[in-house]
Amino acid sequence: MNNLVIVESPAKAKTISKFLGKNYTVKASVGHVRDLPKSKLGIDVENNFEPKYITIRGKGDIIKELKKEAKKADKVYLATDPDREGEAISWHLANILNLDANDNIRIEFNEITKDSIKKASKEPRKINLDLVNAQQARRILDRLVGYNISPLLWKKIEKGLSAGRVQSVALKLIIDREREINNFISEEYWTLDLILNKSRKKITAKYYGILDNGKIKKVKINTEDEINNIINKINKEKLPVYKIEKTKKNTKPYPPFTTSSLQQEANKKLNFTAKKTMMVAQQLYEGINIKGEGSVGLVTYIRTDSFRLSEEAISSVKDYILSEFGEKYYKSRVYSKSKNSENKVQDAHEAIRPTSVFRDPGKIKDSLTSDQYKLYNLIWKRFVSCQMSDAEFDITTIMFNSNNNIFKTSGSMLKFDGYKKVYKYADNTDDKILPDIMENEELEISKIDPVQHFTQPPSRYNEATLIKVMEVLGIGRPSTYAPTIATISSREYVVKEKGYLLPTDMGFLVTEMLEKYFSKVVNEKFTAQMENSLDDVSTGKVDWHDVINDFYKDFKVDLDIAEKEMEKIEIKDEISDVKCEKCGEFMVVKKGRYGKFLACPNYPECKNTKPLKETYEETDIKCEKCGSIMLKRNGKFGEFLACSNYPECKNTKQILKELDVDCPLCGGKIAVKYSKAGRRFFGCTNYPNCNFISWYEPSKEKCEKCGSMMVIKNNKLTCTNKKCIES
Repeated sequence: MNNLVIVESPAKAKTISKFLGKNYTVKASVGHVRDLPKSKLGIDVENNFEPKYITIRGKGDIIKELKKEAKKADKVYLATDPDREGEAISWHLANILNLDANDNIRIEFNEITKDSIKKASKEPRKINLDLVNAQQARRILDRLVGYNISPLLWKKIEKGLSAGRVQSVALKLIIDREREINNFISEEYWTLDLILNKSRKKITAKYYGILDNGKIKKVKINTEDEINNIINKINKEKLPVYKIEKTKKNTKPYPPFTTSSLQQEANKKLNFTAKKTMMVAQQLYEGINIKGEGSVGLVTYIRTDSFRLSEEAISSVKDYILSEFGEKYYKSRVYSKSKNSENKVQDAHEAIRPTSVFRDPGKIKDSLTSDQYKLYNLIWKRFVSCQMSDAEFDITTIMFNSNNNIFKTSGSMLKFDGYKKVYKYADNTDDKILPDIMENEELEISKIDPVQHFTQPPSRYNEATLIKVMEVLGIGRPSTYAPTIATISSREYVVKEKGYLLPTDMGFLVTEMLEKYFSKVVNEKFTAQMENSLDDVSTGKVDWHDVINDFYKDFKVDLDIAEKEMEKIEIKDEISDVKCEKCGEFMVVKKGRYGKFLACPNYPECKNTKPLKETYEETDIKCEKCGSIMLKRNGKFGEFLACSNYPECKNTKQILKELDVDCPLCGGKIAVKYSKAGRRFFGCTNYPNCNFISWYEPSKEKCEKCGSMMVIKNNKLTCTNKKCIES
């Protein structure tokens, strides 16, 4: 019997095909095969918001191959991702391949391992149309907002702007925080520290408050007069101990990762953007070629709101902890759902965890890239630690009394490391050990240190804190956090400054327009309620048409008002100090598809343009298309050459970074290159006369067995001769 299994990505197809037998063919759809058209709205508003799907451009050959394989197969199974998006892709595939969605053609798995795939292949189910409808509703809502408001922004403000159901709310959160910072009024306050000597050690005792009728009351020092009054009252030479308290404190491990908490922790500890975190996590999920095992998925599905762990996972981590650390380090724990996961489809999945706890990061490090290792190590440690004992501390708090003014110092000592033996990312575990001090003892004061402070405004959001607040408010879902931040950055509504998201003037302008005319679209409570409605669609509680209709009634009214009342805003160009050599006017800075450039303000009478000087360096290389000089510029992938006659001539050339490695085909040099999609590869500098390319970095080393070129693959030297590898 011939079975066809269709997944989303080629990497996943490669991994899964290894687990299924000869009777299975595994093919990839490479994501969605149908979508709404890019050139128009694609929604029949008058016909109950019926979507008009089309085949995605460029997917013709893939669909043709899938149809050919489906005809040959006795049974077709759809094994796309286990979420709304994956369910919708399966539904579209069923439509294209003429499969009955009510047949048991859908298989689902949370991890790409042999046991999981084998089990899923034996338990096919029908396509869940509630999940499909929830995805459709989200897609249609986003299209109605984006394709109606964005053109309005182009017409009234500037081309290239966009608005979105989630992105505009995220931007408003950043804008609101900036307004809060701008409106913040700083207040004065003071702190008073006494530096004490004890056994050649310095101890800092901080002013806490006053002793009033035997009770200690905390006091805030607001002015210099107040602090001087305290200093005048205390003994300036000796500070007597009033009370010593010794307590024990336990800290619990963190729960396993959800999508949101993984993005936040990877941002804080690894300095990964949300987009990078999801890209690397996807690689770990789809499969990595591990020495001795072949291609295998290292982590469970990466889009989840749940802390839940399977019984098998809990049992295996228990065995691991007992064997590696002993019984005192193990504690069984059950984590409840995250606050915002109630009724969400993502909660059907487990938390993000390693597929095998016995696949220790250190043991497989050589098979991983640096980024893959860092993220896998983080996930693995978080998972193991979540079933470990508390960390135990001894806390000593000492209070000093000088004329009823109370000063305080504290120290801590880690008595049992517990989960911290594995997971040390979350906090500073350094002990602060105090010397032996007795009650009623008097310590010598070596310094009185009053310091004036002013209250600080709240911090701007960084990626981690923005994701956290979006999760708490219920804005978006795990799959939307990373693309949302990427969109508002690419539109230049925000820029990153020392890791923080700083709104631009354009970000303010767009938000102010949306607040005025589309207040519901940028209202976080309304957006969160809409997310809840979509969740209700996914569980079959409400009809998706009703959700769209309820939204669109008010939205259409707002849209009509905005079309009539929104005034055109003239964005004044930045004037440079460069004079146009053709007409004498000072040139202005314009923004084009390939970045900023200088243009004459007398356009269209004078069409003179030139590159912005700060972004280029002149060379003596001539453009082979128009003969103008080429300029060295900085781009996303490093330096490149661009024609000085831009935008009339848009010729560009990569500046090749040559390696000290000879081409095995022609003897030329190998250089680092980039594809149009931005993927790095290695090619011969004699192209197009020589077509040698390699996706892995070539090495000078030759294979000892066959003399072929060696490449650096997964941090190891590997022969490029397949026959040699197989032997």
